[in-house]
Amino acid sequence: MLTTIKGIYEDGKVTLMGTPPVQSRTEVTITFPEKVAKPLKKRQAGALKGRIHMSDDFNEPLEDLKDYM
Repeated sequence: MLTTIKGIYEDGKVTLMGTPPVQSRTEVTITFPEKVAKPLKKRQAGALKGRIHMSDDFNEPLEDLKDYM
């Protein structure tokens, strides 16, 4: 049976983020993803200001739904 535990690889060492289900010295295999995801840029508040417009009658009932109201 395989168990997956996340960890951090840094400076030639792997630090596990969980406790492995073994009590003694055990051989392990570590698989690295082909592409390491780039850290996401921090979002800036107000970046879309002035780019989104809503019609004046946005909150008015739709003609298509008149029969249901």
